[in-house]
Amino acid sequence: MATDSSLLNSELEFQKQEELYQQLLLQTMGNVPTEKPDFKKIQPQPGMCVKTVSEPDKQKVFVNICQSNSVPHPPHISREELLELLQSDDPSGYRVPMSLGEPHTEVDNNSQGCTAYDVVINQEFFQKCQKDPVFQQVVILVSLEGLENKYSLELSRDWKVLKNRKFLGTLGEQNIRTKSKPVIQELQTGESSAVTTAEAKRPEFSLLVEPPAGDPEYLIAEIKLPGVASSRSLVLDVGEDRLVLSARPSLYHLDVFHPFLVEQQSSVAQYNSNTQILTVTMPVLST
Repeated sequence: MATDSSLLNSELEFQKQEELYQQLLLQTMGNVPTEKPDFKKIQPQPGMCVKTVSEPDKQKVFVNICQSNSVPHPPHISREELLELLQSDDPSGYRVPMSLGEPHTEVDNNSQGCTAYDVVINQEFFQKCQKDPVFQQVVILVSLEGLENKYSLELSRDWKVLKNRKFLGTLGEQNIRTKSKPVIQELQTGESSAVTTAEAKRPEFSLLVEPPAGDPEYLIAEIKLPGVASSRSLVLDVGEDRLVLSARPSLYHLDVFHPFLVEQQSSVAQYNSNTQILTVTMPVLST
């Protein structure tokens, strides 16, 4: 059977161009100008206290969900979208920026020893959670998952919000990272094709931690981009605590905070044009 060499050469040329673009994409990720991280101390304000237990030992755990204007406000989401996440058993799909404090030993009302954790979220968003039980439920679920991932815990989802107590123990100061919004670099020259986020859709995505238990080594983002034929239309920026992706022209826009600090320069991205899934692998900074 004869082979059309022109078609073969064309396909090889396309593969070379695609590989070259992948290299440029990764180089751009590594060459994004970064400033030294800035930290500042904040004094969290009391919010609400959630009581649960650790598994399987059934030890009491209290989560002080506190508030501060120094923590960024999460992305806008409607109540209907949150309900869909709850029904799909994936509330972590909504990334709530939060500061997770170190565990501290306290004494409960029965003079029994227990462990407390302080979680700080945006003050304005906290007030919204106080008014809407759906938002409150999602924040509690995301807080529990964040603590589990950071401290290798397993916490019961049978929790109770204490009515007459806004926190347990002493709320200490926390160091939080102050970081400006990442800059998305253009990877192509020519006419401007900036994404209008109001027109672009938020793609379906998931965040995986490897290994699933113990100290996390990698954070893996899998982003589904149906309709994107090539990585040429993707503009990606990986920050230490944030991932920003745009697919031009005005197809998709994703701007999320992730729960771990990652190594920007060592992160890699691969786009599978067959499955139309972008995979971003980010090494987690050791704490």
